[in-house]
Formats: sequence, C-alpha cells, structure tokens
Amino acid sequence: MRRSAVIAVSAGTLLSVVALAAPAQAAAAPTVTAKGAFLLNNASSATVYSKAADTRRQMASTTKIMTAAVVLSTKNVDLNRKVTVKQAYRDYVTKQGASTADLRTGDKVTVRQLLYGTMLPSGCDAAYALADTYGTGSTNAARTKSFIAKMNAKAKELKLTNTRFDSFDGISGGGNNYTTPRDLAKLAQYAMKNGAFRAVVKATSYKSTAPTSNGGTRTYTWYNTNKLLGSYQGAIGIKTGTGTAAGPCLVFAATRGGKTLVGVVLNGSDRYKDAGKMLDHGFGSSSAKTMKLRSLPADAQRD
Repeated sequence: MRRSAVIAVSAGTLLSVVALAAPAQAAAAPTVTAKGAFLLNNASSATVYSKAADTRRQMASTTKIMTAAVVLSTKNVDLNRKVTVKQAYRDYVTKQGASTADLRTGDKVTVRQLLYGTMLPSGCDAAYALADTYGTGSTNAARTKSFIAKMNAKAKELKLTNTRFDSFDGISGGGNNYTTPRDLAKLAQYAMKNGAFRAVVKATSYKSTAPTSNGGTRTYTWYNTNKLLGSYQGAIGIKTGTGTAAGPCLVFAATRGGKTLVGVVLNGSDRYKDAGKMLDHGFGSSSAKTMKLRSLPADAQRD
C-alpha cells in the first residue's frame, strides 16, 4: 500500500511539472478593419500577422515607396544633385487634385529634398520631379514612362509577383497599379535597408531652403502624413496612401528591444488603430489601447 501511495504521489507531481512546463498559449490574432493586412519580422521575414495577404488591391500613394526605392538604388545616385522645378509638376497636381509638396516653378531643389517632399507630405509634384529626372527620353511623358518601367523591373527583381505599377505616385489611370499586403511588406523591408530612406520616412517634419529663379531663397516645411510616428512607441515609418479605389492605406514599421516589425494595411477604415493592434500582437504589448495620434498643423497635407 505504501509503495502504491508513493507511486501515486510521484505521478501527481510529474503531472504538475508537465503542466507547468507546457508553453503558454499564443495571444489571439487581432481583428482589424483592413480588407488586407500583413506583418513580418524584419530580421527573419517570418509572418507575424496575415489577412488576405495575397489578394491584389490598389495601393494609392504607398506607391511612392517604390518611387523612392528606384531612385535610391540608382548607381552612384547623388542626393545633392539639383533639380529645377518645372511648371508641369505644379500643373499636374492641380489637374489631379493631388497631394503636393507645393514646389515652386524655377526653384532648384536637391534629390534629397525631393525624397522628403515625396514621402512626408506625399507630394505628387515631388514624385513627378523624381520620375522625370531618373527616367530616360526626350519628353516628360517618355521619361516618366521609362521610370515606371524601372519600378516594374525592380518589382520583378524583388519577386513581387502580385505587384504592378502604372504610375509614379499612385494615381492610376487604368487601374493597373496594384499590390498585395505581402508584396508591399516585402518592398518596404527592402527599402528600409537603405539608410537615406530610413532617415526620410522616420522624420515627423522636415525644413529646408532652396534657391529661387530670381536669386532669392525659399524655405520649404513639410509634415509627415503618417500619424503613427510620434504616437506609437518605436514607430520608425513608413508611408500613408488614400484613394477612391484603394481606401485608406498604411505601410508602417516599428522597433522595440532590437526587434523590428514591418507591416501593411490596405483599405482600412481605422488604419492607425489596425497598425497599432498588429504591432502590439507582434511585440506582445497593449500600446494601441491608449495610443493618441499625433495631430498635424491645419495647413499640412493629408493623405
């Protein structure tokens, strides 16, 4: 009897040890408003969160991530190269009713300034200037067409099989400007390898000067339309986008404790809360519940 009792007690102890050693159940994946979403671990590329990750959707101004990536991957790119602002750039945003960096005709701005103007206020005029500068051909139309071809070539190089560009800024005439949450996260992961790109997309604002056509100096001040910056602890970028077909979009990244997560929200009615929930899921935190979004000045661009 005594021996049986010892065995019973030992078995009970063993069961307790096994129960204690069992891994904790993983936190439930969050519910998001986005029709498509994806989150990956930047170091390992492992999937952290996924919703309709391979469904093609319009991406609006998140297109400009590729615009910047193509420029920055140009061999021997000179970020201090001066570009003269053309009236065509201003006419374009007026015709399209597009977001703008409010570049002034005749001003000589650097490629670096154009990158900030493209990514922070989501300036379609700045994106046009980059495409016109880094495309080839004898006309604006030929050069921008050439640049878009470079965007598609880069997508192919990165094996973004469900991504297609027909514009340099996300304003799609034919609807052939699409991606998937997974592809866009991979593109963002690639772009974030570039130090200049990281510096641009993490800035909440940027102020610089440029020579004018009459010998004067103009000051440009741009605010980042990405309200996750300065609102979610550890946020380091990346780009907003909004369009009739695309809905509200956001490509985002955050770093905590040496861990970086890169994510995408496509067509999400509450994109910042979606992003916060996804990041919390990846970091094992609850910041999104109390997150208060950074406000933009009244005259700042919205995207």
